[in-house]
Amino acid sequence: MRNPFAVDGRFPDVVVTAVAASTSIAGDVDGTWAGLLAGESGIGPLDQPWVHDYALPVRIAGRLKVRPETVLPRVELRRLASAQQMATVLGRQVWTNAGSPDVDTERLAVAIGTGNGGGEVPLHARELMAEHGYRRVSPLTAQMLMPNGPSAVVGLELHAKAGVVTPLSACASGAEAIARAWQMIIMGEADMVVTGGVEACIDPLAVAMFSVTGVMSSRNDDPKAASRPFDTHRDGLVLGEAGALMIVETENHAKARGATIHARLLGTGITSDGYHLVAPDPTGTHVARAITRAMQTAGLSRNDISHVNAHGDATLIGDSAEANAINQALGNHPRIYAPKSALGHSIGAAGALESVLTVLSIRDEIIPPTLNLENQDPGIDLDIVTGKPKQSRIDYAIKNSFGFGGHNVALAFGRY
Repeated sequence: MRNPFAVDGRFPDVVVTAVAASTSIAGDVDGTWAGLLAGESGIGPLDQPWVHDYALPVRIAGRLKVRPETVLPRVELRRLASAQQMATVLGRQVWTNAGSPDVDTERLAVAIGTGNGGGEVPLHARELMAEHGYRRVSPLTAQMLMPNGPSAVVGLELHAKAGVVTPLSACASGAEAIARAWQMIIMGEADMVVTGGVEACIDPLAVAMFSVTGVMSSRNDDPKAASRPFDTHRDGLVLGEAGALMIVETENHAKARGATIHARLLGTGITSDGYHLVAPDPTGTHVARAITRAMQTAGLSRNDISHVNAHGDATLIGDSAEANAINQALGNHPRIYAPKSALGHSIGAAGALESVLTVLSIRDEIIPPTLNLENQDPGIDLDIVTGKPKQSRIDYAIKNSFGFGGHNVALAFGRY
């Protein structure tokens, strides 16, 4: 692979220099990480009136522990959709965590994915128009509903001029944003990228539409035990709100500004199943190709990988397909972690959030436990960490992320 921007035939070294997250466990990355290592779960009952108004069959989810409306001033809340609010909060967090650097904004980019974006906005606007006429529709509606809104608001605040992009690939969006950030850096388009994913997906329509597809767990009486990745008795995913951002940059750029380096982003792999609009290819063949591609671009072999942060959404077919893919691409030696067991499935943010957790596992040499895995599916031949955290030196790790439409993304991270 010849890259005109490579040095001595090599891609520029890309490193992770800051992370931020807001989840159902905590409003920051440190609190989330501590909670996961302690075996906490952010999944609980939904007590909003609309749950009963619509007689929804699923009444559990992982809602944000700290909501943007408790952080942002009222004027910003009025102008931003929920996902944009989350991106604004996290953009400020990650920039502060990076040391609020003084950088060349023409070499600064933003890549933030989302699955739904401001999807709640047109629903509310339509209700207003039906009841009061079109003049009651806010002139801010267009900028609030646009899917590129989260990346745009962060880009505007940071004055990023090297590009602002928004991958939209369902549940793989956040991971694809990080892949795009890596691509922008190695192709010489940017020196630094703020990247990740955000999703505010707990509303009546989201719960209803996923419920009727049959992909959600209905363990309403035991929320914390509902998400059971790779377990024989798994019965579907649990929704979870979240957002996560990281800053990636060339190693030279990071060193020049005296940045703290947490890990390396070594390579990416993107494929598609070409199989079904919502169901994964059960063989896992094309997910395995994405993993292999990530290793190839990173210059790694399967024996180098000691950890996989799995997509693990706790659906019957999804977990089996992913296990098949890991076995094909890597074998059964890597230690596996499935964060959705504790945090729920945050759709477009999931791949970004779990990438941040992968970076922390590498940095801190520890893997949190997958919750609720009491009887591992006998057809799943994986070494899954359960019970308590596993201390483990991790030189290289893979993060998997998949989305409706057959989107597959694998990211290769490494120790710095």
